[in-house]
Amino acid sequence: MPEVTLPDAYRADVETLWDYHDMHHTIRPTDIAIGLGSHDLGVATFTAELYHEGMFPRIVFTGANAPTTIERFPRGEAVHYRLHAIELGVPDEAILVEPKATNTGQNIEFTRKLLADHGIEVSSATLISRPYQQRRAYSTAKKLWPALEIICASRPLPLDEYIVSIGDVDRVINMLVGDTQRILIYPAQGFAIPQDMPPEVGAAYRRLVKAGFTSRLVR
Repeated sequence: MPEVTLPDAYRADVETLWDYHDMHHTIRPTDIAIGLGSHDLGVATFTAELYHEGMFPRIVFTGANAPTTIERFPRGEAVHYRLHAIELGVPDEAILVEPKATNTGQNIEFTRKLLADHGIEVSSATLISRPYQQRRAYSTAKKLWPALEIICASRPLPLDEYIVSIGDVDRVINMLVGDTQRILIYPAQGFAIPQDMPPEVGAAYRRLVKAGFTSRLVR
């Protein structure tokens, strides 16, 4: 079984990255929710919770599959997210599914086209993702859809509880490290707007890379 306890040797650096990727936005009503597909079903859970709180009238779940999600979500991430949200009481007619996106840029681009095809105009969106994907999702969306007002949100679990919910501490650390690298390199590649990175965040990232958490790095 994968380890689910965060080792003390890495705790400070992992907590530094965890806090950095949280945009600390205040959740408030928006025109739509965009739930970004991944291995984390908590995205759909939290989207449903916010829907029931009246934070948005409509949801788009977006995502096909990555190698890490095919086994868990064989029909595609967005399809399974939709089914989970319906189980949690969200009406089917409030949900649109975008089933083809395989990266965050496509999540945004394909969702924008889907809404346009349905004649749905929006000026604001709640972008719901894994906790450590918030900053990358924000910087990608602002690059591709700059006029859209964006509120980033994630299921509000403390770090240790989140690791237990995923069931694999190495996966969480590797994903945190990978998303941090993408904040550094994607703006130069035209995929995202630049984001400030405090020196302590960069140092924590480098230490975790040196410790071997490299499986999600872009080569």
